[in-house]
Amino acid sequence: MKTFKFTFFTLFIALVFAACNPVAEKVQTESAATENASSITEDEVLAIQQVWSESIVSIGKVYLDGGDYVAAAENHIDELYGFELGKVLFKPTLASEKQFRLTKVSALSYFVGHNPDYTEDHGFAIKPWSAIRWESAGITVLGNVALAMGNYYFTPAKGGDDVKVEYSFAYVKDENGKLKIVLHDSHLPYSAGH
Repeated sequence: MKTFKFTFFTLFIALVFAACNPVAEKVQTESAATENASSITEDEVLAIQQVWSESIVSIGKVYLDGGDYVAAAENHIDELYGFELGKVLFKPTLASEKQFRLTKVSALSYFVGHNPDYTEDHGFAIKPWSAIRWESAGITVLGNVALAMGNYYFTPAKGGDDVKVEYSFAYVKDENGKLKIVLHDSHLPYSAGH
């Protein structure tokens, strides 16, 4: 009787293990798929940088054409920045009085100006620019966060020399797998004696 119970118990455990094994494999497969969907590639970072550039140039064109450049800038922010995910750490290039912008309203002010709460803003995106070129110092991907640093060069639409700006950006993916900016930190390069 003991042998029968032991054999039955062994068979029962083997059947449970066999039944659970496909479930465990499915869980591992789903976990790997989720991790891959949330991880970020360097190509995705380069792609969003290109979209960011085209969007800034487009805002300036809308402004020059007398269109609704504020709506274009709002769309730029909604599409590329992660304000809907939480706080975005935004330190724009030409801000010194209120240099840290943690709200969508303050970021919008930087891009288009005309906000009495941010009198130093003259509308960076409506300068306007004809092209923006990125020069990466490096991109580091840490699972679902990507960090990028380097220089970007802004070509004035009205002519003149490119403006060199240093940048650090951080990106995450939203629930739809779309890359969003959660850190935008840019500065004019240090100049000794100024």
